[in-house]
Amino acid sequence: MTAEILEPRRRPTQERSHKKFDHLLLVSRQLLLDVGFESFTCEEVASRAGLPIGTLYQFFQNKYVIVCELDRVDAVAVRLELRSFADAIPTLDWLKFLDRLVDHMAALWAGDPSRRAVWLAVQSTPATRATAAVTERELAAEVARALAPLTPGTPRERRTIMAEVLVHVVYSMLNFSIRDSQEHSESIIELKRLLASYLLSAEHG
Repeated sequence: MTAEILEPRRRPTQERSHKKFDHLLLVSRQLLLDVGFESFTCEEVASRAGLPIGTLYQFFQNKYVIVCELDRVDAVAVRLELRSFADAIPTLDWLKFLDRLVDHMAALWAGDPSRRAVWLAVQSTPATRATAAVTERELAAEVARALAPLTPGTPRERRTIMAEVLVHVVYSMLNFSIRDSQEHSESIIELKRLLASYLLSAEHG
């Protein structure tokens, strides 16, 4: 049985609705950091946002839909940086561009601990995991396009799998890098080594 993909009931089309939608997401992100996902409720989001609960339910059916939307929002900055990386290759200096990409993403995670809170929240149910997987696959499609000129001899199907592995590993390592008592910079160095070794082996394999 295929898990349901969680989407907002509706997305705003007018500026006033956009502001409410974005405000609810901003409040939700902070609440998630403050109390964790188990204690996270739509009622508390609406209360902190200063909006009627009915306004929240116009957009979001439940808290699971909210965290999936936060996960999509977090993917936007990553997708933009991936496109910038893809535009810079092919080049002999692609490893330097890869380092820059990882540094940029690491800064996003280190500067915004809510990203890890969102990532943990979307692991909570089959539906949230399935929805997050769709977002990961969309990022992987960007990675696959970036890999194409670096691995011209690799079949498209394998490149797709490689891209999905890379996205999953990077997300896991970035969230690992900012957990309690973890040395962030050392984790990022290991992540760069892992990615470089993987890509170089694919390039020459």
